[in-house]
Amino acid sequence: MVAIKSVVCALTDCPLKNAAVFATRRVASRQYLLVRIQCDDGHEGIGAAYCGDRGGEIAFAAVEHLLARKLIGQDPYATEALWQEMYQESLLQGRAGATIRALSALDIALWDHNARAVGLPLWKLLGAFFRDTVPIYASGGYYYGADEPTHLAKELGGYVAAGFKAVKMKVGRAALSEDRARVAAAREAIGPDVRLMMDANNGWTDVPGALGFLRAVEPFDPFWIEEPFGPDDIDNHARLARQTSIPIASGEIEVGRWRFREWIRHEAMQIAQPDVFACGGITEWKRIAAFAAACGVPVCTHAWHDFHAPLIASVPNGMYVEVFTDDRIVNLQWLLDEPLEIRDGRMVLSQKPGLGFGFAEKTVARFATIPWREMRDAR
Repeated sequence: MVAIKSVVCALTDCPLKNAAVFATRRVASRQYLLVRIQCDDGHEGIGAAYCGDRGGEIAFAAVEHLLARKLIGQDPYATEALWQEMYQESLLQGRAGATIRALSALDIALWDHNARAVGLPLWKLLGAFFRDTVPIYASGGYYYGADEPTHLAKELGGYVAAGFKAVKMKVGRAALSEDRARVAAAREAIGPDVRLMMDANNGWTDVPGALGFLRAVEPFDPFWIEEPFGPDDIDNHARLARQTSIPIASGEIEVGRWRFREWIRHEAMQIAQPDVFACGGITEWKRIAAFAAACGVPVCTHAWHDFHAPLIASVPNGMYVEVFTDDRIVNLQWLLDEPLEIRDGRMVLSQKPGLGFGFAEKTVARFATIPWREMRDAR
């Protein structure tokens, strides 16, 4: 039997060149938990998770003190059993947040190892639905602080010129009249045939506020409104869904199949957005996607497109991979040695085993706040 020899973990802090500003937050830096699982067959798998702009040490501690010891000496192909053991081990420390993000990174690394060991791209091992490329949309449209409509129109129009057939912008931070003007400028810049998504990042607290905005922008034919309320406010999402023709997308910081089940049962989301870094890794992401498919709900992904492209490629209800075309907002690609390619408005799937890339070790060393630390302790 193949066995896991060690878990190696690091924490990085990658400052953004300019702070990202959206409805409820200002983010100046991004912390990433990185893991490597080494097995006695000579193969290694890698995984990662986003930890916000501070507090990544909590996720690192979860790997070091809770989860790694459940993996050492175990069969890396037993992904279901290992997921369950890690989940049970962390029940008291948190079934969401940093602990599950740590679990997610380790689960991703297990799947990456397994695909590399059999010489298959991860998307093929998971069950290819799309082949060669996957559909994507360009994400951006943040708040600039001055001359908003002009800057926004130039940015989104540039994505369309580059071949994108769908784009996303931020809403919910400015006054209603200002945000309406921004949406109008976006639609004019991209034309009538490109899908326009809107992301409020939990910007409203009540249905009247959200509904007033949506009715104001309905003439511009938005494709969805993302996260209008906080992630625990399922009821308000459901109430809003019953009163607007604009589909609601949510789930990027949601955790586990049980919570997604409640969202879908309450008809609070028409588009599910499980994030593999947050929801419980690949094992749980696939469960969520399968349940959504059974309910007729498409899935899209949140950021981290190099990790998400193989997942969308593996399911019949995969709609889009979210893509940031540069490092202004998302800078995870700094830490990867061979990021995926965009061609003709679609993302090209790697034909190499596993995820198809590794970590850029010099860059990891530059941004590491906790350098690589090896964990070999048995259970």
